Amino acid sequence: MILVTGAAGFIGSNFVLDWLVGCDEPVVSLDALTYAGNLENLASLQNDPRHTFAHGSIGDYDLVSRLLAEHQPRAILNFAAESHVDRSIHGPGEFIQTNVVGTYQLLEAARAYWSSLSEPAKSAFRFLHVSTDEVYGSLSPTDPPFAETNRYEPNSPYSASKAASDHLVRAWHHTYGLPVLTTNCSNNYGPYHFPEKLIPLCILNALEGKPLPIYGDGQQVRDWLYVKDHCSAIRVVLGKGQLGETYNVGGWNEKPNLEVVRTLCAILDELRPRADGRSYATQITYVTDRPGHDRRYAIDARKLERELGWKPAETFETGIRKTVQWYLDNPGWVANVKNGSYKDWLTKQYQQSAA
Repeated sequence: MILVTGAAGFIGSNFVLDWLVGCDEPVVSLDALTYAGNLENLASLQNDPRHTFAHGSIGDYDLVSRLLAEHQPRAILNFAAESHVDRSIHGPGEFIQTNVVGTYQLLEAARAYWSSLSEPAKSAFRFLHVSTDEVYGSLSPTDPPFAETNRYEPNSPYSASKAASDHLVRAWHHTYGLPVLTTNCSNNYGPYHFPEKLIPLCILNALEGKPLPIYGDGQQVRDWLYVKDHCSAIRVVLGKGQLGETYNVGGWNEKPNLEVVRTLCAILDELRPRADGRSYATQITYVTDRPGHDRRYAIDARKLERELGWKPAETFETGIRKTVQWYLDNPGWVANVKNGSYKDWLTKQYQQSAA
């Protein structure tokens, strides 16, 4: 049994779905179901006896402690986080509460549970913390990619809150001996991505004839990682990672934002042409850059490949095509996210469970 927090979010739900495809080890999913937590992402597991969903926050020490005592997981995988930079600029308080205070409460519940275990369960237990490359700050065009040894230089309330959570995880290992692992990933994309981030936003705006907003000159560079590759990396780190170590997870796909949007426009031109025959690229619109916008992120994932044998299976070209196709194939999911009705799933789910 494993406990996955943030399991109804973008990366967390992909991880749970992939985990249960690849093995029969049960999963307890915990999610607070804030705006980006969508229980519909896990709808295919509704009647799966291997899956248990719990509604709640990682900041709820008593709830987490009860779940740990009841289910006795061998590992906690912490995906739970507020993660949108723009939202952190407008409302940093929620990011501090979830990413910093929430991680602290989760660590304390995990420490109490782990301390109570007998051998061999105690030695086998793992706490895997999922973080971001944004904690490292920004790179110039000529800087080498971020390595695990880079110092932390966060530039937004979001990245600062994630940096703080990383430091807490490290401290709980070195001070208390909690068996932790940390991963820092580059920009994820793929199925079930909430449409506030660049790729899903532009796919859906394109199909609706809306502008495709590009910050500044569009030359901000990101290393793009297909979400299912990220999930496979986490499974490898959980299984083989060295305690207390950090592993950077990247896709080896550095792309400027403008190139990313032009690429998905070209795929849409092929798969779902506009009625007027023009390219979706004509909808690209430049908007004022956001404050403190980091210019470039890039991940050096050689440690993960060298020590644990992992490398991504998808190129950006194969991953982005799969992503566009997924959004075209799942209009119901898209409609429910766009109109907010995905939030009704919690009530529906609990009513069915109680019936």
